[in-house]
Amino acid sequence: MATQAATIEHILDTLSVLPLTSRKMFGEYALYLDGRTVAFICDDTLFIKPTSGALAVLPEAERGPAYPGSKDYIIGSEA
Repeated sequence: MATQAATIEHILDTLSVLPLTSRKMFGEYALYLDGRTVAFICDDTLFIKPTSGALAVLPEAERGPAYPGSKDYIIGSEA
């Protein structure tokens, strides 16, 4: 199932303090900060790259694959 445009709008609005940009890819989206990929939105769910900074802020957050075969990402929907 592809991510809905309303989901992207909501996430970008919620995180508007950050200069994020998005790009549609195969029905899903990638989020960029300063030209670097920092998250994916797949099936209307936010998946944050598990960088040291993200893990410091969200150490107990649920993790899971963004798409079949991917590594685990921080599931940011609840965060």
